[in-house]
Amino acid sequence: MPRCIAILPDAVADQIAAGEVVERPASVVKELVENALDAGARHVRIELENGGKVRIEVGDDGSGMGREDAVLALDRHATSKVRSAADLVGVSTFGFRGEALPAIASVSRLTLSTHDGVGEGTELTVAGGRLDRVGAIARQRGTSVTVRALFFNTPARRKFLRSAASETRAAHEAVATLALAHPRTGFELHVDGGCRLAVPPDQEPAERLAAVWGRDLAGTLVPVHYAAGAFRVSGYIQRPGDAQPTGRRTQLFVNGRPFKDPFLIRAAEAGYRAAIHPGDRPSLYLRIDVAPEDVDVNVHPAKLEVRFRDRIGVERVVEEAVRFALGALVAAVPVGEWRGLPSIGLPNEPSATASILDPGQLFSTELAGEAGGLEEERPAGFSALLLQVFDSYILYQGPDGVIIVDQHSAHERVLYEAVLAQLSGVGAPAQRLLLPLTIELTDEELDAVESQGEELRRVGFEVEAFGGRTVVVHTVPLPHPRFDAESCFREMVADLARGRFGGWSNRLQRFAATYACRAAVKAGERLDEREMRELLLRLFATDLPPHDVHGRATIVQLPREELERRFGRR
Repeated sequence: MPRCIAILPDAVADQIAAGEVVERPASVVKELVENALDAGARHVRIELENGGKVRIEVGDDGSGMGREDAVLALDRHATSKVRSAADLVGVSTFGFRGEALPAIASVSRLTLSTHDGVGEGTELTVAGGRLDRVGAIARQRGTSVTVRALFFNTPARRKFLRSAASETRAAHEAVATLALAHPRTGFELHVDGGCRLAVPPDQEPAERLAAVWGRDLAGTLVPVHYAAGAFRVSGYIQRPGDAQPTGRRTQLFVNGRPFKDPFLIRAAEAGYRAAIHPGDRPSLYLRIDVAPEDVDVNVHPAKLEVRFRDRIGVERVVEEAVRFALGALVAAVPVGEWRGLPSIGLPNEPSATASILDPGQLFSTELAGEAGGLEEERPAGFSALLLQVFDSYILYQGPDGVIIVDQHSAHERVLYEAVLAQLSGVGAPAQRLLLPLTIELTDEELDAVESQGEELRRVGFEVEAFGGRTVVVHTVPLPHPRFDAESCFREMVADLARGRFGGWSNRLQRFAATYACRAAVKAGERLDEREMRELLLRLFATDLPPHDVHGRATIVQLPREELERRFGRR
């Protein structure tokens, strides 16, 4: 019987390894820069010609190598980072597999120049994996690797390379990612003789982020600092008011290593809850620190993915970290910079505070007397006068300017926070109707009522099937005196059936957003001063930045400086 199994020649094995590690010029750049970082480089210079298809050169001022190590580095599985299988657990270096350099050399014409600071330097050339020449060279300490004619001996792979512009963009992204991961190291990227990126060493993370992502985007970010259990999360997230449906940037690091994880990105977005519109995507720069033995970084050939020992735990901590950062954030406003809103006479007595926070007491008569009698206790520089304009906006004077509140968005936010508490608690008080509402629904709406029956009951709607597609509503909530129970119920059910608020992954949050949108006071409804005051009291008691469930800001400040500038006083 003829033999069917044979040992592959080294040249073929090297090209197979190259297929896993070297996909395009950007892969070469990434591997060589990571080797430079592992060598302790303080400055890395990258040069590209024709997107890297003609030439890639990466030079560093790291530790360098002696002649014997330089020659040995071109052998497969040769590495200075791993000595035993135990070293693979919690490995903290980048290029530890010992395949990148020989894999690159097997599909290119490679020149390696290095010096470890002892004696003379070494230069060697390799073509298609075959060592051509080894000689002495005078150079400073460090290493330079030049890769020419990538895939010259594998034309089938070379023809799949994209345009020079596309390959340049991919290489630029690889360098930018590593520059963000290592703000203490300087980077230069030169493309066809022009400088594309230049960042000095010893930058603070915020400075490096502004240099790489641009100051406009960096100016919309707020810091994150949070620790829980085995995880510590730091970095920056975008303010809710600046999130957009497109153009966002995301970057994750674990113990300084960049990686991709759509589930962690989703967990971070869940931390925004209803602070942004479901279609908006905030930019994120998050660094996760965890014990090395609790994360496996060797699960992807290109090291783009990692595996956490506690997957659920890290997702929970990332979501909490984002929520904690937003909780300390004052809403971003379109005009000027908001330094915080003054208290509007919040009662000090425990009983009064409890009434304010009771979801069933919004616009209550009892609260009016308590809140209205505190005007003399307001902070200095704050005017107690509240003014409603266009029956839609509430204006008052703050210590630093004029504050404008959208009454519908504000009430929407208040109701959303209250309903979330009701859905996880005992529910809201309901008013039983003397004449129950009889409402006919579509099949889709009837399915929505059946699937959301418990949530409807908790907010105050007691619904009973009447036959066919008709239901009877026996009790309704009463969030404010102008509440139209039948209209709200119909609109809610229609929204739930159409999935209009389907951007939230959490079912209870989706339901709360739907109810808040439909039950809130509308633009165009006149409020008296007591109602305006109580609405503001409730708004300032919420935990998250005051944005409605669609992500629209509820508050805008017109600074005093802006008023004076417009009237020529500055």
